[in-house]
Amino acid sequence: MNSISTSDDDKLPPESQISPTQDAITDWDSPTDPENPKNWSLGMRIYHTTLPALCGFSVSLGTSIYSAGISPIQKEFHTTLTISLLPLSLYALGLALGPVIGAPISETRGRKAVYLITLPLFLLFTAGSGLSKNIETFIILRTLSATFGSPALAVGAGTVADIWDMEHGGGLATVLITSTFFLGPTLGPLIGGYTVEARGGDDWRWLMWVLLLIAGPIGLLALPSKETSKKIILSRRAGKRGIPGPPGPPPLKLLFVITLVRPLKMLVSEPIVMAWALYHSFVFGVLFAFFESYPYVFSKVYGFSLGEIGLAFLGIFIGTLLAVVTFFVIDKTVYQKKKKKMLYAAEKPPPEERLYTSMLGAFGIPVALFWFGWTAKPGVHFLVPIAAGVPFGWGVVALFLGGITYLLDTYGAMYSASAVAANGLLRYTFGAAFPLFTIQMYEKLGIGWATSLLGFVGLALLPIPFVMYKLGPRLRARSPMAMG
Repeated sequence: MNSISTSDDDKLPPESQISPTQDAITDWDSPTDPENPKNWSLGMRIYHTTLPALCGFSVSLGTSIYSAGISPIQKEFHTTLTISLLPLSLYALGLALGPVIGAPISETRGRKAVYLITLPLFLLFTAGSGLSKNIETFIILRTLSATFGSPALAVGAGTVADIWDMEHGGGLATVLITSTFFLGPTLGPLIGGYTVEARGGDDWRWLMWVLLLIAGPIGLLALPSKETSKKIILSRRAGKRGIPGPPGPPPLKLLFVITLVRPLKMLVSEPIVMAWALYHSFVFGVLFAFFESYPYVFSKVYGFSLGEIGLAFLGIFIGTLLAVVTFFVIDKTVYQKKKKKMLYAAEKPPPEERLYTSMLGAFGIPVALFWFGWTAKPGVHFLVPIAAGVPFGWGVVALFLGGITYLLDTYGAMYSASAVAANGLLRYTFGAAFPLFTIQMYEKLGIGWATSLLGFVGLALLPIPFVMYKLGPRLRARSPMAMG
């Protein structure tokens, strides 16, 4: 999940200190201020949480829904496999730009403006993709579609911080929004496969129309939404009262530093950021590689149709849901119990206590890869390799949820956005690269050894959560950016 902003700390002044003639508005009028999003009704807060979750689902769905159109694109535009994969790879790269584009809009115009400005452009470029007459136009418009869809993903973390206390619903909201970024890609091949199949097997354009039919109504949900950014709400209130508001947004140069320059610096200077970015990027790359290897394996070995190949991804989908359950069980049974034992109510356990979910998930990934690689063969029922998707999806999302919450706790409000942005930049780069060599690897090494090669890399990376648990305190102590 890419984060572009968080809400300001709510330091509420006593009501007796508030005066209609105050010199400037810098905080809420009272703890019960009705314009404070945290005081909204439960239904209103759920609605404003559902909006970024659905946007994240629809935009991320655009990655894998295209996988069913790769062969039709090849045939219609008479191009190579590698070129026909570029609309998938460059879409992934476009998603990495969310914080860079979304942060200036969010800081100067608010969260709602991100939806109202970028989502129509996402829909427009998606429609243009479906109308493309050549592969060059299609590649460019797909890339622009992802670029303007990604800010809606990135704004989710800030929205959650605006309307929830992290100890009372915020954690649940964050995890649910994050999970939609994985649910979309796992359902894309199923939706795309049956769409192309229903249109005779060659009409890839309907993939774009279906994406519009899903994303369009979600975009309309943003119209009646309210602004959630504290800074923007108070600025508008100050304008109505004719008095100064809170400090203005940071300069665009600073936003550029936070969303791009600093993340790149942290990737090479912060061992914690580097290790998690590498691990998350690898498993994300494997997930994107499956958009190519699943069609290759299940059509070649089992003779699956496009729709049936999409059904094979349900194993990963189920694993994703189980990972969310795993995270909450561990949070309630381990982390929250340790938090209650802290001396002070506001004190939190060390960030390393977030890593138990990642420790478990790390085992699921190599197990799933070896399982899939050596059972996908004639004579073994197709349900066996499909079932391997369950530990894979579970492992990937469990690893991600534990790692991201660890980064958030480690770097705090000042640097966590840059740490998560660094993770996203490398993650989507791997997601873009892996599909480009997947088929060649499977053809040269065979299904068993190609998947096993990925499994061996997964085994090599498996110790990272355990090393972080052991060495994390020392690494944090040496870092100028990490919290104590």
